[in-house]
Amino acid sequence: MKLVRYKMDSVSSYSFCWIGFIFFILVFVSCQPKVKLPNGDEGNGGLFLPDGFEAVVVVDSIGRARHLAVSELGDIYVKLRVPDKEGRGIVGIRDTDQDGKADMVEYFGGYPDQGNYGTGMRIYNGYLYFSTAGEVYRYKMDPDDLLPVGEPELILSDDYKNAEYGYEHIAKPIAFDDKGHIYVPFGSPGDICQELNRKPGSPGMNPCPQLEWHGGIWQFDANKLNQTQKDGKRYATGIRSVVAMDWNVAENELYVVQHGRDDMNKSWPDLFGPWESALLPSEEFFRVEEGTDGGWPYYYYDHLEGKKKLNPEYGGDGVIQGDAHLVEQPLVGFPGHFAPNDLFFYKGDQFPERYKNGAFVAFHGSTIRGPYPQGGYFVAFVPFEKGRPSGSWEVFADGFAGLDTIVNTGDALARPMGIAMGPDGSLYISESVKGKIWRIMYKGNRSDFGQEALSKLEERKNQRTNIKNPDKERDNLETGLIESGAQVYNLYCGTCHQRDGRGDGNRFPPITNSKVVNGRNRPLIELILNGLEGVILVDGVAYNGVMPSHSFLSNAEISSVLTYIRKNFGNNSPSISAIEVGNVRKQIENQ
Repeated sequence: MKLVRYKMDSVSSYSFCWIGFIFFILVFVSCQPKVKLPNGDEGNGGLFLPDGFEAVVVVDSIGRARHLAVSELGDIYVKLRVPDKEGRGIVGIRDTDQDGKADMVEYFGGYPDQGNYGTGMRIYNGYLYFSTAGEVYRYKMDPDDLLPVGEPELILSDDYKNAEYGYEHIAKPIAFDDKGHIYVPFGSPGDICQELNRKPGSPGMNPCPQLEWHGGIWQFDANKLNQTQKDGKRYATGIRSVVAMDWNVAENELYVVQHGRDDMNKSWPDLFGPWESALLPSEEFFRVEEGTDGGWPYYYYDHLEGKKKLNPEYGGDGVIQGDAHLVEQPLVGFPGHFAPNDLFFYKGDQFPERYKNGAFVAFHGSTIRGPYPQGGYFVAFVPFEKGRPSGSWEVFADGFAGLDTIVNTGDALARPMGIAMGPDGSLYISESVKGKIWRIMYKGNRSDFGQEALSKLEERKNQRTNIKNPDKERDNLETGLIESGAQVYNLYCGTCHQRDGRGDGNRFPPITNSKVVNGRNRPLIELILNGLEGVILVDGVAYNGVMPSHSFLSNAEISSVLTYIRKNFGNNSPSISAIEVGNVRKQIENQ
């Protein structure tokens, strides 16, 4: 008995010591000073945020920023859309004095990048992974230095320029699971898998042969070098174009927000008016498991009616659903053309509890909503529970564009692009016009945060023309427009070249003070009739958009639109007659 009692006393003493030790640790930790957050800028750097949040501009203009990542030390790494003049496509940023402002800004990266579409930037297992239009690379990170170690390693290459069906949606965001896999989307080579890409009325190919190598997400080994698409596994299909993608660690699943198809009014004017075309189809938020089929190109989602419907190219009429119930339904259908360009599930503890494991979505902003104001240009938040939305989407950050009614994409002062989280739970947001980076912090009482703090942003959701559903009559920017050439331009040309003729700054060039517009008549007419694809240089800037043939327009319509652009946008050249257009058309047809 004494032996047993001795053991019990020893255990009790041992337990008491451990309890005392744990108590000491808890007291010690609780007494440690919390990391002090820097002061927010006056006016939050132009952003509108929920009550209790502040924002500081870390750096103002580093170049056309895309995605970004933040290391455990708080260093920021940003992928530029195109490398600078010295061929450096990544920016490293460090705040040495913890005042929220960049003290070190270093450009680096020597690697082939010919695609004008750099996007991805993530940190994984001590490596900095990033993507160009055709490659995924990684650098070994140095824990003691802002700049990485050695030369970049090639993880994946995509020979997209020699793809059978051409190429359009070539951005390559990246995500990682917990089993050593990297996920990379291969976007659709066109809009909707038509026999003649982007030609109004052209039927869709059924079955769509493009789905073999496009319109889906592929899984690769994150540590294997020099892979091609054939080395990967098609993880999901029927997903048109993805730039917003993240692995949700709370659910251990992949999530994406898809860019929907374009220009339903232009392609099917008898079925969809300008208002429907401005709002549809939805940008679809998917939970992606192995084998998921999102339904592209056969189906689109109509968030106004909460239904997935058959695309007109495959027999739809705006009502017919067909077998849409057999494909993946979205968790959320956002309004059309908002352009979801990054997705991030919040894992930190700085923000109020309602944000934990919820999804932030950066909406880069539309280019094709005319004749209505452009939409997007803000960051949304979707609350989550058990892997699914637990409430309606909210406006988290707005004000990037610097104005309410955005007529032309180029009017926006900033377009939110990338989202990342710092080690203290701060949220970092990049924008793609000049390359500004914001750091968003919560300074309020976490336990008191509620709907009242969200009320101002809810008002913006219902009132601002870049967020709300436009009124069919009051918000139509063409009201009173009588010039036929302007109407043709706004319907068929303004979606890319923008209403002010300055282009979108990314894929489509400006036509202001244009040598081509003011040049010889025949090449200009041929350009409209034949279309154009491939990289072109305008004022020393490379553009890589696709201009489809507009031969379906009548001679009178082509005459009016060419005359219109020759008399506007800083151009001043003689008109072009319908007879001249007809003569060039006949010569092309007889070749």
